[in-house]
Amino acid sequence: MTNKIVIIGCGNVGMSYAYCLLNQNTKVQELVLIDLNEKKIEGEAMDLNHCLPFGPSKIKIKAGNYSDCKDATIICIAAGANQNPGETRMDLINKNSKIFKSIVTEVMKNGFNGIFLVATNPLDVMTYLTWKYSGLPTNQIIGSGTSLDTARLRYMLGEELHVNPKNIHAYVVGEHGDSEFVPWNCATVGPEPLRNYLTDDILEKIHVSVRDAAYEIIERKGATYYGIGMCLTRITNAILNNECSIITVSTFHQESGIFIGQPAILNKNGIKGIAKLSLTFDEQEKFNHSINVIKEAIDNL
Repeated sequence: MTNKIVIIGCGNVGMSYAYCLLNQNTKVQELVLIDLNEKKIEGEAMDLNHCLPFGPSKIKIKAGNYSDCKDATIICIAAGANQNPGETRMDLINKNSKIFKSIVTEVMKNGFNGIFLVATNPLDVMTYLTWKYSGLPTNQIIGSGTSLDTARLRYMLGEELHVNPKNIHAYVVGEHGDSEFVPWNCATVGPEPLRNYLTDDILEKIHVSVRDAAYEIIERKGATYYGIGMCLTRITNAILNNECSIITVSTFHQESGIFIGQPAILNKNGIKGIAKLSLTFDEQEKFNHSINVIKEAIDNL
């Protein structure tokens, strides 16, 4: 079977993901771009194809349509309204829920049975709607979740500690939004608890910086897209390489019936399982609050 990736929605996020795939050694063999602006994606496909002589992998790239979804391995949905300065992710819910119903319905008409990878905000709600509209098993529905927030956290901690962020094991969990939080008792630098190095005041300052990073970037440049492009590529590689890697994605939470950011084990089938966190009472309360925020948003639809 060909490892085919289809990207639906080829704005800044979709194209950052596509460009990132081209620049890494991946098992992607075919890349298809779908967008309402057909002329634009023809140009995008041409531009990406011209990268291949200097790229690490041979990938077939083209502008396509929903008929290309039938035999796709992963379909990434990056379509939808962008978050404007002053808007929260939840402000996008009514616009993007309608867009998603149309997209997922069209995909499923073509017999798709691969893995959905969702990148559109409000992320956890859109991931839930993808599951509902598609009827696919929960393991085949993945949202980018708090993977980007976790990357931001590890970068900031690495800067504070002068340690390679790859050796920092800390997670942002919950809603990809304002109710996300960091379970600090589960955070380590190598084998050492993070609290051995940083005070609670510094940890809280870093948490706020991570939570508000998107607002800061949007205020300065209008949108965020490079970071999420890298996160989507990391998730894709974990799936295609059958890695069983742990990444904080938006996945199904059995007890609440919603999708929420939590450390999940990813392999060729999508979600293999959840890596359980030992949360304190206060942390569990924060997680429950995050669940309620997502639930309320879904109920309002």
